[in-house]
Amino acid sequence: MYAYVGSRTTRQRNARGEGISVYSVDENEGRIHLIQTVTGLINPSFLAINRDNTYLYTVHGDQSEVSAFRIDVKNGQLDFINQKSCQGLNPVHLAFDPSEQFLVVSNHLTGTLAVINVHQDGALGNVVQTLALSGNTGPHRVEQCCSKPHYNLFSPDGRLVIVPDKGLDRIFSFHFEGGKLIPSEGQSVPSREAAGPRHAVFHPHRDFLYAINELDSTITVYRVERSTGELKPQQVITALPTDYTGNSRAAGIAISADGLYLYASNRGADNIAVFDVSPEFGGLKVKGFCPTQGKTPRFFTLTPNGKFIFTLNEDSDSIVSLKINPLTGIPEHTGYKNYSGSPVCMVFSNP
Repeated sequence: MYAYVGSRTTRQRNARGEGISVYSVDENEGRIHLIQTVTGLINPSFLAINRDNTYLYTVHGDQSEVSAFRIDVKNGQLDFINQKSCQGLNPVHLAFDPSEQFLVVSNHLTGTLAVINVHQDGALGNVVQTLALSGNTGPHRVEQCCSKPHYNLFSPDGRLVIVPDKGLDRIFSFHFEGGKLIPSEGQSVPSREAAGPRHAVFHPHRDFLYAINELDSTITVYRVERSTGELKPQQVITALPTDYTGNSRAAGIAISADGLYLYASNRGADNIAVFDVSPEFGGLKVKGFCPTQGKTPRFFTLTPNGKFIFTLNEDSDSIVSLKINPLTGIPEHTGYKNYSGSPVCMVFSNP
């Protein structure tokens, strides 16, 4: 198995990254080993891989492009295919539809979503749809000046696309049919003022959605009406320790494959928060916190076997390996740490 790490690379971002780094992965030990670095890329800040592990795609943060790469299945290394415009500024996320004929992209600074066609040979086609998000901006004078979609998440059945918008304090819901985003009957749901919804994850077996709110470091639990796309808020809970009094912003969110544990990262507190998930009602209860041994964990991910978490500490240039205690769900340090300049995204080839 291989892991692919995207990084920030520009002086404007005070970055030290070189591009996309390719690692071999030891899933039994939670260790990674660098085998390739693809340089000459501007801010490859979020990555996506197709199911057959043959193609990788990246958005270029602060730019207006998406790039495609071919994966050598024998050694995991990357070869450039092509690059296309996403018709928006600062794309921050991309995700395949179930057919893998389309990629949906969130353009953070132009408040738009773009749908890009993907050819059978892995090459990117053109944008086939753009859609603007609208609404009243939140009260934060710096971070909420306009619509700022930060993520576009497909539901497990592939019929819904959920889009947290940090600038509008709102989560949008779309159906995806025939390569097009169609506003759902539920359309959108507001978050608390100045919450700044950023990322989200579906429960693997139940109709619940968990959204992490960047600006107030909370998590909101929603019940999902699959037929209409409506999101019904059920709970709001802090992602920070009660005795933490400093500044912090929430970043990533993930859930275990069995749906029993939810994880969230905090930049400032620099930890991973762990929650028990109610198997019946989907509600969250704080279980503990694990330091990330680095600054600003913008991103983290669970390994496909669910045994380890890798945290990407953007401001201390490190990828830290944590082993999940199978009895408690709490991550524990393995002692393994890799240098990686300004890492901001990590994805795995599927086993």
